[in-house]
Amino acid sequence: MKPPFTAAIAQSLKHILVAALLLPAITLWAVAAETSDIRFENRQKQSGVEFILNNGTTDDKPIIDAVPGGVALLDYDNDGYLDIFFTNGARIPTLIKDTSAFYNRLFHNNRDGTFTDVTDRAGVRGEGYSMGAAVADFDNDGWADIYVTGINRNILYHNNADGTFTDVTSRAGVTGITNGKKLFSVSAAWIDYDNDGHLDLFVTNYLDWTAQTSSVCGDPGKRLSCPPSLYKGEPNILYHNNGDGTFTDVSIATGIAAQLGKGMGVAIGDYDGDGWMDIFVANDNERNFLFRNRKGHGFDEVGVESSVAYTEDGVPLSSMGVDFRDWNNDGKPDLFVTALGGETFPLFRNDGDGIFSIETYKAGIGFSSFRMSGWGAGIYDFNNDGYKDLFSSNSHVSENADIDPQQHYLQPNAVFRNQQDGTFLDVSGQAGADMSVRAAHRGCAFGDLNNDGKVDVAVSAIGSPAELLYNTSTVTNHWIIIQTRGVKSNRDGIGTRIKLTQQSGLVQYNHVTTAGSYASSSDKRVHFGLGAETLIREIELRWPSGIVQILRNVKADQVLKVTEEQR
Repeated sequence: MKPPFTAAIAQSLKHILVAALLLPAITLWAVAAETSDIRFENRQKQSGVEFILNNGTTDDKPIIDAVPGGVALLDYDNDGYLDIFFTNGARIPTLIKDTSAFYNRLFHNNRDGTFTDVTDRAGVRGEGYSMGAAVADFDNDGWADIYVTGINRNILYHNNADGTFTDVTSRAGVTGITNGKKLFSVSAAWIDYDNDGHLDLFVTNYLDWTAQTSSVCGDPGKRLSCPPSLYKGEPNILYHNNGDGTFTDVSIATGIAAQLGKGMGVAIGDYDGDGWMDIFVANDNERNFLFRNRKGHGFDEVGVESSVAYTEDGVPLSSMGVDFRDWNNDGKPDLFVTALGGETFPLFRNDGDGIFSIETYKAGIGFSSFRMSGWGAGIYDFNNDGYKDLFSSNSHVSENADIDPQQHYLQPNAVFRNQQDGTFLDVSGQAGADMSVRAAHRGCAFGDLNNDGKVDVAVSAIGSPAELLYNTSTVTNHWIIIQTRGVKSNRDGIGTRIKLTQQSGLVQYNHVTTAGSYASSSDKRVHFGLGAETLIREIELRWPSGIVQILRNVKADQVLKVTEEQR
């Protein structure tokens, strides 16, 4: 997070000049977009989801009050419908949840468009100042567990399979405390990095911050969130799952701890196609990390060599959220990163040779995203046409950002439609009135809340009700959602790479993961849009175990449960 005017803005002026030259084309696109086939409707008011992200802000605007809070979409009771979990802040400077306004919240999906707050019964109010959430079945018992990141202490909730959770953090050894030092954790990702059938846990850590060392920036009454450059960064953590309910910190042994950053968002993907999941970390005002998996024996940090550490001008960004998926249907996972206003949202295309190309302006999102500050990020097919679109949840970092006429604290979310030719079109203004609502948006999670085959978005916002953006796109395109069940692989099938071939010959790719966005956790089920086609020629699943499974002539418009073949 940087002050409003930075070197990055100066570096981007040349891109604005290019965009100005393209203004006539942009105008024509805008006219065409008036009839956008992507639309969202916020149904929070009738849903029963009463949640407001409370950051416990104080007059001095400590940096922690700017960076919550995560959202998770999970089916905690295995009824086939996604429930919603929100993380929340705490009192500053005590960092205690001393009122119910600071509780983390779990809402059960009633399968009729409404939700019930089950926080107390489930036992997931939380402790301290919470940041993010990561969901997966870490012990392979068939029930989704929740890991909550925060300041000074993280929490692992084990799902008891009866609607309740138990805090097993200490026994599991995943407190987020390293060598006696309490860390400031933001995001986490479940990943089976060694393909042994047990999910491991990667945690991003942010700043060496305490209430006693908190910096103050800006004038009295107009305080700004201080830049992260005033604090030291912290190493990330990798916990290896021992398969018995406990974990071992292998951060040093795997090379993860050697890299000091200011970690925010995290996502996983097999960028080099070797069958081993790699890890991308969005660092705030530092170079981004790309950890290349050395076949389960450790990681090499190759962000610079792969051209994802900086912008094309060699400038680090205030990287916040990230998604790691194939947006151009070439079989190689790409990257979409959110950042602050004046920096653009980098869009990296995976060239397949270990190098990424920065496509931000070429793909058509540079001019629009230059004016946005983003947090959550997603690469999903919202209109089911077979091509993944982009979504960002937006807001400036500083509550008093509006003292600069070029900046706005409250911002609307954004959606960019994939034009199927390597470019995207900003259709935010034509995607429904609720996409124009300005708020202090933060984390967002993606998944099909009502099982209608369209990807919805749950968004958290500081000081205002969370938004449940149901996908109301009017197109009648077909779809399929694939839910994997590992046998030799981890139970969730996280890391399974899926190739889908349509009757037309169009080929799409995706993989099983809950990680991505900002401090959030999305539906583990994998969604594909199919356009006008109702029959899928072939679905190929490459499980983490190495087993390759092929399904043929699969009907569209269903949630397809696939169990790993036993061989």
